Order: sequence, then structure tokens, then C-alpha cells
Amino acid sequence: MRKILFSLLALVLAPAAAQADGELPKLLTPFDKARLDQLDVTVTSALAEARANGSPDDVAILDAALAGTPLPLASGYDPNGNWKCRTIKAGGNPQLTVYPWFACRISEDDAGWQLEKLTGSQRTRGLFYTLSDTRLAYLGAGYVNGEKPRSYGQDARENQVAVAERRGKNKLILLFPAPQYESKLDILVMER
Repeated sequence: MRKILFSLLALVLAPAAAQADGELPKLLTPFDKARLDQLDVTVTSALAEARANGSPDDVAILDAALAGTPLPLASGYDPNGNWKCRTIKAGGNPQLTVYPWFACRISEDDAGWQLEKLTGSQRTRGLFYTLSDTRLAYLGAGYVNGEKPRSYGQDARENQVAVAERRGKNKLILLFPAPQYESKLDILVMER
């Protein structure tokens, strides 16, 4: 995980990916830096709890969501468009919760790639920043359906940080370590 944090601090932009502008180290709060620094420990602990205590059907969904190895995010990869997405909460109480599919969208403007969860009661909106050829950082903010969407940094209690990986031709996963509510690890699975 230290490698990720050093990548965050060095922040080298890969061609044609996320179009990060070098601002990530300046944007991260100390709390969020610590969450990202503990990503590997958090993932290991949360997944062990989830697999030990989740129903067999939910564990199968979890394992399918995490299947695959990280693929390049540059070289002509275009994530723009509509996605179906679901959240899986691992660790904590309850120790494994799998939500149904909702709608998400990735779009691009001068700031780079942006994610927005469009349906469901719990939503997120934020920007991606390049960490490596196969990983992006996500800085976003949570909000509830009916509220005005927030941006990262507007309300520290709603800040969300994740590491995103492409795990298949049409699959992305975002790993949210130590979310501020309910679980040890949130996984946003995106497919199309």
C-alpha cells in the first residue's frame, strides 16, 4: 500500500487516462491519506470477515466481482457511458451485504473522467486521478437521493476515496477502504 501512497504523492499521469492534473496530493485530507495507506490491510480483513460469515450466494457474488487481474486503463480504453453498478459492503455489521444493480455513468470533461451513481438512495459523484497504468484514485462525495450532489472536500463526513481497477473488458471495481458508514470496505462493481 505504501507504493500506492507514494504514487499518490508523485502522481505521474499516464497518457489518455483520467487526465489527472497533479492536484491529488493537495486535495487529500490526512484522514483520507490514512485510509488509502491502509487499503491492503483493510481489504484483507474485510474480505476474510465477509467470506467467513456471508451467505454462500453472497460470497459467490463477492468473488465474481473481484475476479480478474488489473488491466491497463490507457491505450485507447474509454470508460465513458452508462454502466450498471452495485455496492457490496464487506466486514463490519452485517459482515456481507450485496445490493441490487443500479445505474452509473462515467463522463469526461476538462477535469477528466467523472463518475456519478444515478439511481438508488445512496449515491456518489467524483473524479478519477491516475495512480499507475492499472489503477486510478477516486475522490468523490456521498449524498442521498434528493440532496444536491456534493464534491470532495465540501463535507469531510461525506468524503469518499477509493482505488479503481479495470478487471475485465467491461468491468471496473472501486475499493473504498474504511468508509465512514456501516462497513470496513465498500466495493462498487461496474459492468456493461
